[in-house]
Amino acid sequence: MYADLNRSAEEARVKEIAQTIAAEQASNEAKLKSAQHETHQIELNYGDTAKVNTIEVDDRMETNAAIQQQKQLVSLAVENQTILEKRQHRLTRLAKSPYFGRIDIDDGFEKETLYIGTATLMDAQDEDFLIYDWRSPIAGVYYNGTLGPVSYLAPAGRQQVNLQRKRQFTIENDQINNMFDTDETVGDEILQGVLGEAATLYMQNIVATIQREQNEIIRNTSADVLIVQGVAGSGKTSTILQRLAYLLYHSRQKLDAEQVIMFSPNHLFSNYISQVLPSLGEKNMRQVTLSEFFSQRCHNLQVEDKFSRYERDQRQLPAVAQTMRQYLEAGAILKQVDHYLAQSDFTLKFNDLLLNGEMVISQADCQRIYQELPAQMSWADKFQQTKNRLIRHLQRLVRREAKTDWVQDRVDTLSDYEYQTLLDQEHFDNDEAERQFLGKKIAQLHFEPIYDALYNDYFLDIDQQYLDFLEQNAPNNVAANFWQTRLEQVKSQFERHQLALSDCAPYLYLRDQLTGGGQNHQIQYLFIDEMQDYSPAQLAYLHHAFPLAKLTLLGDQAQDLFASSAGLTQFDAAIAALFPHKKVKIYRLNNSYRSTQQITHFASALLPDHQEILAFNRPGPKPQLVVCQRLAELNQQVSQQCERLLAKQTMVAVLTKTEVEAEQIYATLQSDAPVTLMTEKQHHLEPGVMIMPIYLAKGLEFDAVIGYNVSASLFQNTTDAHILYTIASRAMHELVLISLGQPSALITQLDQQLYRLTDSGH
Repeated sequence: MYADLNRSAEEARVKEIAQTIAAEQASNEAKLKSAQHETHQIELNYGDTAKVNTIEVDDRMETNAAIQQQKQLVSLAVENQTILEKRQHRLTRLAKSPYFGRIDIDDGFEKETLYIGTATLMDAQDEDFLIYDWRSPIAGVYYNGTLGPVSYLAPAGRQQVNLQRKRQFTIENDQINNMFDTDETVGDEILQGVLGEAATLYMQNIVATIQREQNEIIRNTSADVLIVQGVAGSGKTSTILQRLAYLLYHSRQKLDAEQVIMFSPNHLFSNYISQVLPSLGEKNMRQVTLSEFFSQRCHNLQVEDKFSRYERDQRQLPAVAQTMRQYLEAGAILKQVDHYLAQSDFTLKFNDLLLNGEMVISQADCQRIYQELPAQMSWADKFQQTKNRLIRHLQRLVRREAKTDWVQDRVDTLSDYEYQTLLDQEHFDNDEAERQFLGKKIAQLHFEPIYDALYNDYFLDIDQQYLDFLEQNAPNNVAANFWQTRLEQVKSQFERHQLALSDCAPYLYLRDQLTGGGQNHQIQYLFIDEMQDYSPAQLAYLHHAFPLAKLTLLGDQAQDLFASSAGLTQFDAAIAALFPHKKVKIYRLNNSYRSTQQITHFASALLPDHQEILAFNRPGPKPQLVVCQRLAELNQQVSQQCERLLAKQTMVAVLTKTEVEAEQIYATLQSDAPVTLMTEKQHHLEPGVMIMPIYLAKGLEFDAVIGYNVSASLFQNTTDAHILYTIASRAMHELVLISLGQPSALITQLDQQLYRLTDSGH
């Protein structure tokens, strides 16, 4: 039965819950200390057991049995200790803020009052729920329902209840700071308080402020491919991290954090989000950048990263180069690889395998073995059979080489150390058998580089194979001489052990199809943040690399800094088309919560298509545009603005278009406040002033942002508008744009009411 609790009654309940949690903590701490002591004693006994006499057969059998029993005891003790440690962490989290929501429901049989928090808390005596985990089925009512009839999905099926009250709290240190009833998912008053706070060095969980549309994304367990297209500040990344926490809770028996990978934009961002899952009692998933992933797969090649390419593009990107890049990064390129392999006259390219300048296995040997295999075999099976036969061929060479004079002479001149090392505790009945064994070992060591080459598939000339693919698959909209020039560039890069980013997906896919490798069947979920920075070919390859994984893709086409989606008018549809046989669900988040209303309106006006962005009603100063006439004035203005903003803000970012500009302003900035130049190698945000190129700020937010040199000479086209939008939308409370000379027309053509124009002299 629920009760109409007033504030004093709610405050009393908070005190009671705090006492319950404190008692649970004390009890659990005692159990934990006891478990730690027990584990220590079992480990000591394990060490003593292992020292028992192992000479006699009976003693050895008894010792082995005892050791196995001790191993099981150690395992159970460690597991018990781990459970208690996790419980203690959960109680510690609840002690800080036990719950944030309350719902009063009537299911027609019983009226109940339920409290929602970051974890479950039960009454130890009567086993009633004192707090429900936000991920529990019934908590869906809190996030999705307005007052009146509401349904929620439970393990037993869809349930119907009448929601009669929804109450929200802000509780800290056993005190209710804020409390009110609402008919909304999360009332504006709570959001105003959270969004008005200062920026933090780490992203916080948002379970207390999850909106209805975000909750749908979090609790979707049916989609094979879930696409979230959300405007800047819509909480895309936060929502996806809560989604992962929900999935780990929902599928706890069959899903582990080790079976999840997130592709993040850079290490700075990876560290920024690293505290969200632990704050909800879950382990972090594995994180990797696209550059790291490709570099790991392209063993002996140095892969171009997207930041280096971006910097080079800012200097020069001819139209024909852009066209060729789009061709290689379109989703259709992987299908062209399949067509290339399906040709009746397809020929596999092989390498000669040389040892000390002498031929051991020739291209002709490889080709002969390959051609002898049945034509109907798959490419991967034919390749594996060829590899196995080449290894057997090498084994015959080893046996033959073992009988040669130089090997036999080497056996006679072995030192005692070499002799013992090669024998490796082997024993023989006669000297001749031992001599043959040593000779074979020496011959194997001699041919070890060839073994390695076969094991690592170096007998396949994948570089020549890829060049052959490119030669046979020239784009129709590129002149033959331009395409031929690019082929020469690719060949030259291979000679320098380099690979362009646009070549990675088709190159690796071709290699995987031929060798049957490159697929990971253990990963169940793949999360890709900033999906607009990935080409369709890259996304298709990631799907190929993790074939059993469900995909969650999130991004904002308006923040496409790397021009990967250039030419895609219907971005969501183009991405969805990559997965024709999968259940695809597309969500759009148009509400922006990060920035003040004034900053959000200004940022959205910068976009060429004036995308619909709904600003949250949090007022602040208008964005400021400052015009400087000389470089010295520009640098001085940046210094002055940093000092002004840091007087009331914690984190200020100076965002530049390129790395060179970031280094330039860092070298000239004079400030008493701490100033950090952020590079790709940085892994942590820093308080004070941070200077960085805009691509490193993807996904991050700051109290105030200074856009460095937004002049007409630097910001001109559609891509530049996306860069300006990304710069502006990083700011939570204040935005200042400073121009050297004439400001970009992308700004000056806007409604003058959207910003405040000032001269550096005023």
